[in-house]
Amino acid sequence: MNLKYKGILKDYCMIVIGTCFVAMAYGWIYDPIHLVDGGFTGLAIVIKDVSKNIIKGGIPLWITNIGLNAPVFILAYIIMGKRFIGRTFFGTLMLSVWLGVLPAIDIPKGDYVIASVFGGFLAGVGLGLTFKSKATTGGTDMVAALIHKKVKHYSVAQIMQFVDFLIIAIGFMIFGLRSTLYAVIAITIASRTSDTILEGFKFSKAAYIITDKYDEIAETLLETLDRGVTGLEARGMYTGDDKCVLYCVVSKKEIVTLKEIVVKIDPRAFVIVSDVREVLGEGFIEYTKEHKKA
Repeated sequence: MNLKYKGILKDYCMIVIGTCFVAMAYGWIYDPIHLVDGGFTGLAIVIKDVSKNIIKGGIPLWITNIGLNAPVFILAYIIMGKRFIGRTFFGTLMLSVWLGVLPAIDIPKGDYVIASVFGGFLAGVGLGLTFKSKATTGGTDMVAALIHKKVKHYSVAQIMQFVDFLIIAIGFMIFGLRSTLYAVIAITIASRTSDTILEGFKFSKAAYIITDKYDEIAETLLETLDRGVTGLEARGMYTGDDKCVLYCVVSKKEIVTLKEIVVKIDPRAFVIVSDVREVLGEGFIEYTKEHKKA
């Protein structure tokens, strides 16, 4: 099997695993405690509760998820074509399958803290793996893309936030304020977790060094840390003097040594340190074909 098909197979396996995590978050945690965090699956929780008086146990989440997504996918296919749907169809299908086959388990047992934290973490991991495979679970992001075709002056993200807000508002009217507030916590944790999955765990530090002894500091950093240093041309707006700002990316452990070197050579130097989520290149994460494809 060549590398291209191995990569595709890996992506689809990640979609299967990712949607399983999302289904566990909704089926085992959000649904039993009525946390509505937006999206079609969140709306499915509302519909299940409302329909309990009509159907015993309410309409299952997987049926509602398929029922809501089906017309959206048909519209997307007609308006945007086959390529736009792509892997998202598989992701949406797998989420519905997992919601249907996973056994009913009530993990939080009425504990909103466990539900919001653990549910948010599970959903975030699942969404992160799915997004990393260049797919989504359908729902409101597809709706937002379709609306954006007609309402160009709003971005897809803005439209999606508005649609999710409406679903959360419906959840508030059905389940009350307490459930909604914990849903906001779950959304925040899920968002941060998925961002971490997408952007990587290998955090680094970036340092901007403003000093008159830039040559000496750059040479010492190159020799001591074996890290590349870039000189950026700048001008002090107060003095009008030309400056050379040093820019250097190091690991978290090396930032301590970097600051010690700078202070030893020039105690008056101005150092700005910021977080870097992912660094590709020599000495960090190797730039592979997978990154080129992404």
